Amino acid sequence: MDNPINKYFNTLPGTTKDKLQQLEVLYSNWNNKINLVSRKDMDYFPLHHVIHSLSILKIIQFVPGTRILDAGTGGGLPGIPLAAVFPECFFTLADSVRKKIAAVSDISEKLGLYNVKAVWTRVEDLEDKYDFIVTRAVAPFPKIVKWTTKLVNKLSVNKLPNGIIALKGGQLSEELEDFPECRIYNLRDFFDEEYFREKKIVYMAV
Repeated sequence: MDNPINKYFNTLPGTTKDKLQQLEVLYSNWNNKINLVSRKDMDYFPLHHVIHSLSILKIIQFVPGTRILDAGTGGGLPGIPLAAVFPECFFTLADSVRKKIAAVSDISEKLGLYNVKAVWTRVEDLEDKYDFIVTRAVAPFPKIVKWTTKLVNKLSVNKLPNGIIALKGGQLSEELEDFPECRIYNLRDFFDEEYFREKKIVYMAV
């Protein structure tokens, strides 16, 4: 497969692309210890995990100083790839599984991502304020809203108003029926591969 980072994000600085390309080895090493990402998926790691995380760039370019919470970060996706692309923004990666937070901390440190803070906690217990909440395959959208709405800053500095950006897949009509204000972006409009055919970004201003 051609390098999907160069294919879709060729204008990123070389140092950023280098960090993104290092992720596959770092995740592979950690995946031998704990299940950060699906092991059968590791063969497609750059496309299924890095590019999927970076799809958020198709709807927003975070301005310097933006504070982002990756709620239920799991193995650090989408937070770690986004932090590599936006070194002047501040990322909090929160998860309730201690081993995953240990892995996220180690990967961030090895990449020199000093804009990442990995926190072992339930999202419901956080009290800080953020400009955006990002999530990937964490929970149904109503739960994400319930957990995180109180954490969103009211004053927006980006082109998109502050809110929730969720990477989702499949049929969402029932999940989003109480949130008609959501904006849905189909990733098949941005990426050629079959993997993205049913993938979506759900954005809701808060």
